[in-house]
Amino acid sequence: MRLEPRSAPAPVLSIDFEIEFPDQAIGRQHKVLAMPNGVFLRELSDSRTFCRRVDVEAMQANGLALGGSLDNAVVVEGDRVLNPGGLRRSDEFVRHKMLDALGDLALAGAPVLGAYRGVRAGHGLTNQLLRRLFATPGAWDEIELDAAAAGLLPGAGVDAADLRRAS
Repeated sequence: MRLEPRSAPAPVLSIDFEIEFPDQAIGRQHKVLAMPNGVFLRELSDSRTFCRRVDVEAMQANGLALGGSLDNAVVVEGDRVLNPGGLRRSDEFVRHKMLDALGDLALAGAPVLGAYRGVRAGHGLTNQLLRRLFATPGAWDEIELDAAAAGLLPGAGVDAADLRRAS
């Protein structure tokens, strides 16, 4: 496998993500979001992790995922979502993967301003991307943000009332 950085300079972080799973309940999903001014809170924060019922059973039989429930994870079996309330959004699966990528990018130690594209990516590939990005001379710049640019960061403009509405 060859890893090529796909981030590009941009005034705000954008995430373009595509997933494809053999499970009919998940299938192929694609979504693009620019992430300024609390988009994370409004568009991604309620997206749950997901797994197959058979995987949950195997993990729990081995003493793992004991805190997992249909309240904090979407469980699928073939073409069915097993959660009684269904999905929170029709594209909740790809939104969760975008949420994962946003969290992984936050591990860079400073906000990332760039266009991130993930195709069937996960934590490991995003970590490899960051390591390669930082190891490549000239591939990134550390910049000082003025107030206007800082106001476009993913958490900018989020206040306590926003957090209460999201919970």
